[in-house]
Amino acid sequence: MNRISSSLTSLFRPTLVASAHCDLPCGVYDPAQAKIEALSVKATMEKFAASSDADFKTRALAIKEERSELVKHHLWVLWTDYFKAPHFEAYPQLHALFNEATKLAGAGGTKGSNDVAVADKLIAKIDEIAEIFWATKK
Repeated sequence: MNRISSSLTSLFRPTLVASAHCDLPCGVYDPAQAKIEALSVKATMEKFAASSDADFKTRALAIKEERSELVKHHLWVLWTDYFKAPHFEAYPQLHALFNEATKLAGAGGTKGSNDVAVADKLIAKIDEIAEIFWATKK
């Protein structure tokens, strides 16, 4: 039985092993996705503040919360899929930046507030992450 198992294992063993630093081909990741959503959050907050229509405000809140969640999603993809140990060694502030940015997009940030200043802080954090991202692509 062991001989059969051993033969099957060697039959299906790959002859070539490839490795990559990311799950998808390079160029797929981009912090612009998070920034576009964060800009949408800010614009929705501004439209919310400028409106007196209760129905519009209700829709604006739902959209703002949805977009805030998308910001977190795009940041998490960068944090967990693109950036690797060598990046975190070269840029030790990266973990803190991602933590701060995702919190700014969460319930204690843009999801739970209509304060445009909070959205501006989120956008600034995304810009800091983007600067490091593009430095790693050189």
